Parts: sequence; structure tokens; C-alpha cells
Amino acid sequence: MDRAQKEKVVEELGQIFESSGVVVVSHYEGMTVAEMQDLRARMREAGGSVRVAKNRLAKIALDGQPCASVSEYLKGMTVLAYSEDPVAAAKVVNDYAKENDKLEILGGAMGENALDVAGVKAVAAMPSREELIASIVGCIGAPASNIAGAIGAPASNIASILSTIEEKAA
Repeated sequence: MDRAQKEKVVEELGQIFESSGVVVVSHYEGMTVAEMQDLRARMREAGGSVRVAKNRLAKIALDGQPCASVSEYLKGMTVLAYSEDPVAAAKVVNDYAKENDKLEILGGAMGENALDVAGVKAVAAMPSREELIASIVGCIGAPASNIAGAIGAPASNIASILSTIEEKAA
């Protein structure tokens, strides 16, 4: 890899660290290509990405970034999982690590906040952006449907009373 390629990788990593809601660093020693492809596919489904980069280049890219605390985890065979959604990458990596012993979570960062292993697992336990939006929409929609039901109820009651009277008269 020549100097221009290294500079390009550092620039790409810098953009990743700057724009990601969460970055999770893990060891992947012993994982097969198929297992890594499976992890990438799961991350893609959740709206995140997985990146393997040289630790030295990643440390250079982290210089001056809000998540610079991640650099302490960049030793050995590391993989970076990241997503704009602050929960997605942590959730996917945590679930995958439960299934595959070869993937070991080291830590991560959420913005300026450093996360240890317990912190990554706590973030993974949080609801995702889509789940939060769905619950908020449900809370907003429930009163409206209750009001519509209350408004429509007297009319249906009157209609049922009239039909009962009509049946008795006939």
C-alpha cells in the first residue's frame, strides 16, 4: 500500500468516525470469511457497516475526532462496526458475539462517550430509532382513536335502540 492509498484510507476512516452515531471495536481472530460475510450482511440489514483497517491508520484517523478514546482498543486483529443509528451497530455486534465466540467486543464510542464492554452491551439493550418512532406514533395515535370511538359510540347506541324499537313494533 503506497502513501496515497494510506492517505485515502485515513480520510475514509476519519469520515466514518466523524459521522457515526456509534463505533464498536472487536477482535475477530479466528473468524472465517463466511462468518465475516454473515456479520457484514447483518450489519448492512441494520443500516450499519463493518470495516477492517490497519490499527496504525485508524489511530491516525482518530486523532482529533470526538471518539478518539477508541484508539486504546486498536491492538491485534480488530474490526470496526459503525452506524448512524446509535444503537444498530452495538446491537448487531452484541447479538453476533453471543452466537460466535471468535468475535470479542473490546469497547467503543458513542459520540464523545467512551464505552467499555458493559457500555456496548447497555447500548445494545436500548430500543433502536425505529422502535422509538413506532412507540411515539402509537402514543400519539391512541388518544385520537379513543376520541373517534367516543364520538361514534352515541350514534351507534341510538341506531341500536331504534332498531330494537322497530323490531318490537313489528
